[in-house]
Amino acid sequence: MSDGGGKPLLTASRDAPLGGQAVLEGVMMRGVSTWAVAVRKPAPEGSDDGTLGDVDVHSFPLVSLAKRRRIYRWPVIRGVVALVESLGIGMRALGISANAQLPEEQKDISSGAWAGTVAVAVVFAIGLFFVVPVGATSLIKHQLSSSFLFWAVEGCLRTAIFLGYLFLLSRIRDLRRVFEYHGAEHKVISCFEADDQLTPERAKLYSRLHPRCGTSFLLIVMILAIFVFAPIGLPVWWLLVLTRILGVPLIAGLSFEVIKWAGRNRRRRWVQLLMYPGLQLQRLTTREPDLDQLAVSIAALQSVLAVEKPGEASAEDMVGVEVVA
Repeated sequence: MSDGGGKPLLTASRDAPLGGQAVLEGVMMRGVSTWAVAVRKPAPEGSDDGTLGDVDVHSFPLVSLAKRRRIYRWPVIRGVVALVESLGIGMRALGISANAQLPEEQKDISSGAWAGTVAVAVVFAIGLFFVVPVGATSLIKHQLSSSFLFWAVEGCLRTAIFLGYLFLLSRIRDLRRVFEYHGAEHKVISCFEADDQLTPERAKLYSRLHPRCGTSFLLIVMILAIFVFAPIGLPVWWLLVLTRILGVPLIAGLSFEVIKWAGRNRRRRWVQLLMYPGLQLQRLTTREPDLDQLAVSIAALQSVLAVEKPGEASAEDMVGVEVVA
């Protein structure tokens, strides 16, 4: 694998029970029983010599929902539970990173405000990627000669909207540093999975593309949705919309199983070919990080490693951390 410029990069060949997420000027890392977020604070006021702010690290215990009830560990259901759990952790991590960027005298952003923001984002995503495609395709339903053509057109439209959305996000300059931290998260996890030294210089040698990335996961969601909705046929319009909304958890759970399996079988050539489109899509949502950003990502991971040993995790422990972010 290369960085796009012909330079070969290192990749890991095994999975570790670690996940993560890029946040504002930082990275969240999640293990089996701990999650931590490391954030680069703003430079001291009045400093114009390139001085960097301190790195704030916060660590929290984690008891996965999958350990509380056996049903939460069943295939497909465990994916939905893990994603809801990850959404909650991600929301808290974003709140911590946002508050770290505020001046000392400014009041922190409340958890309620972040919860509201995430709720709006989820509703927007379901509307844009599931309701809009089926609604738009319904407008030409009578011109389509079969239910096969209907779900094929709807699926292609959904995937096109998703790809266009990612492309537009990649062009927003204000998100560039978030994408750089996203790349830092992937590189550091791959560095750990390869049993390499956790230093910025070593982590930089690894690819910023990772088979368990959330971007790849979302592409799988878009593709699987085509096949999940196919048997429904062409009921009345309101039932079409309802099935698309209610079907989201099922599709998410199935996609979770696919990406978990792919991560564990990444050394197989044919699996690599299947995951190739998702990996290439990550070029839109990741950027090459600098050494300082890699240092922040390493700080988050080391905070997790100070509490637990991923190499001793059981298969049950692994549930919930298969998607990197």
